[in-house]
Amino acid sequence: MKILIICSKKFYSKIEEIKQSLENKGIEIYLPNCYKEPETENKMWKLGREEHQKFKAKMYKQSENTINKMDAVLVLNFDNEKNGTIYKNYIGGVTFLEMYDAFRLNKKIYLYNDIPEGILYDEIDGFSPIIINGDLSLISL
Repeated sequence: MKILIICSKKFYSKIEEIKQSLENKGIEIYLPNCYKEPETENKMWKLGREEHQKFKAKMYKQSENTINKMDAVLVLNFDNEKNGTIYKNYIGGVTFLEMYDAFRLNKKIYLYNDIPEGILYDEIDGFSPIIINGDLSLISL
């Protein structure tokens, strides 16, 4: 089984432990774009808007191509503090788009925690994610 982990860069520190647990179960794990170089996007911004746009477009296509080769995606959605507000089970814009790609490509979508409340609740619910509430043993073909 092949799974791509997708999440906000804010959650990259949580990936390694989850990755190890899944690999111990014999699951092949793939990591988010720029996981090993999380500052890449900031570097692209410094090169200007046009370079940043090219970078983002390339990353969207790369994610779609990777998802196409997977059996599933695992969405890591934890609480996230932004500008003094806490967003429970946060899913950012790019992660949402990757979930949509997985849905369109008929891949299983595992959600680490519950669907976040908010304007995209119905859309995420429409992807029929499998909510595991942190229990990695629920991930299977």
